[in-house]
Amino acid sequence: MIKLISFKICPFVQRVTAALEAKKIPFEIEYINLKDKPQWFLDLAPNGQVPVMITESGTALFESDAIIGYIEDEYGPLEEGVSNEQRAQDRAWSYLGSKHYLVQCGTMSSKDKEIFIKRSEKLVAAFAKVEAQLSGKTKFFKSDELSNVDIAWVPLLHRAAIVKKYTNYDFLCGLTKSQAWQQNVLSSLAMGNTVSEDFEPLFKNFYLTNTYLGEGQNVQQAGICGSSACCG
Repeated sequence: MIKLISFKICPFVQRVTAALEAKKIPFEIEYINLKDKPQWFLDLAPNGQVPVMITESGTALFESDAIIGYIEDEYGPLEEGVSNEQRAQDRAWSYLGSKHYLVQCGTMSSKDKEIFIKRSEKLVAAFAKVEAQLSGKTKFFKSDELSNVDIAWVPLLHRAAIVKKYTNYDFLCGLTKSQAWQQNVLSSLAMGNTVSEDFEPLFKNFYLTNTYLGEGQNVQQAGICGSSACCG
């Protein structure tokens, strides 16, 4: 069975678990403390980052982009008959999502209004680009079939939904097509299978405690896992 190594609120590993969940591929996961990385983990991960995947043959893979590529190569793509041009576009839109994981983490962990608004601008701009791309006539990003692009944006959409649930702040405010897309993507997957059982309380404790979002004020609509050294 596939094994993943990560920490519990890592968005990069959720992209991988969402891909596995979408294809119904069984896996197990072990969580580590990034402040005290065990030597066996460092021996597996040359970059010292999570997630790491141990394949069924025992090979250690690192870097989430490489892991996603392996899942598609080894277990087949989510979509059939995708042209090389479309596949390249899908990878680009997927990258646009994944490069904003840490942007969202930093935004949510902002301690004051000024920093929050400044950091949120980049994330909100990314969602606005998605809004312009969505047709509004299909369930998912490209069609009524889940794709790798949808999977890449799962961590962003899931965390935005949790923030809205507890604070009423919506990173997708006014983006009606994106809001519908968010609902369709999250409802298409068993989200509980993509995160740890205690993900939500851990998330709340980290991002909605002693932060601007967690102050209980009416956060004006205006985007930590730590740093790029944490995961990738």
